[in-house]
Amino acid sequence: MLLLRKTLHALMAGFGLAALAAASPGLSAQTLDGGPLRIVVGFAPGGASDKVARIVGDKLSPKLGVPVVVDNKTGAGGRLAAQQVKSTPAGQNVLMLANPAVMVVAPLVFKDNGYDPDKDFVPVSHVNDYEFALSVSTAVPVKELPHLLAWMRANPEKSNFGVPATGSLPHFFALMTAEKAGVQGQVVGYRGSAPLLNDLIGGQIPIAFDTFDVALPQHQAGKLRILAISSSKRSPFAPDIPTFKEAGLDLAATGWNTFYAPASMPPAKVALISKAIYEVMKDPATVKAFNDSLMTPVAATQAQTVAMLKAFREQWAPVVRKSGYQP
Repeated sequence: MLLLRKTLHALMAGFGLAALAAASPGLSAQTLDGGPLRIVVGFAPGGASDKVARIVGDKLSPKLGVPVVVDNKTGAGGRLAAQQVKSTPAGQNVLMLANPAVMVVAPLVFKDNGYDPDKDFVPVSHVNDYEFALSVSTAVPVKELPHLLAWMRANPEKSNFGVPATGSLPHFFALMTAEKAGVQGQVVGYRGSAPLLNDLIGGQIPIAFDTFDVALPQHQAGKLRILAISSSKRSPFAPDIPTFKEAGLDLAATGWNTFYAPASMPPAKVALISKAIYEVMKDPATVKAFNDSLMTPVAATQAQTVAMLKAFREQWAPVVRKSGYQP
């Protein structure tokens, strides 16, 4: 009888806690109300941003208890996606995965951008960083950064450097590098990394600035040479390649991918999703998936994300403005 009474008390207590949890979202499991979560990516499937969204989305679905769908809305260099997401009604579960070109550069260079990154969006979670690489064609007779700078000073008419797109972060990092090194060079914009790498490997252009993950496979295959990367420390994916600082140029810069919510999303829901993404990014399986894709994962709280974005803008906004770049 005593055992039965204890059992009944335990069942009643458990039922009471379950009812309380159901009535109080703050005490419930991380279940997202409002239906599936849509992650909008402003770039084509198969690219780095798309890979990031799909890796995180796959891990996020079971944690939030809802399906997660990646929706590629291409056009206008990612700005079209931002223009659409900013108008999302409060009841819909929508995130946008964006990079600095969309949320930092475009608002500085387009007169009518169609969205305000501060008023129309709320940062949710910073999920990965990427470095830039300075690569040279094998036809250029240099193997170290100081030698390249000397070659550029001696051959200003040949010192053209390609970037995957005008107005992209590699474009502005190339300008930053040239200014820091005191060299002259003509920026040649391409329509993506693939044609840029083709011309670099073929010797049609001597120098290229692009993201490290794009250039590394070709470097490892001996088709081009990466002379330096822009991170503050060497990459675990290629520890033989020096940083710019190690190569003699005191320069460091990275790009990022960050999830944003439309400003219409309730703060409690933003906090819930941010916490879930933070936990996903600490999962060893997620870390491995990023590493397998030659990308650097980041686990950041919402507060850490906001602080990172502030520091990033302070570093890059002067560079973009000083360049005088106009689309």
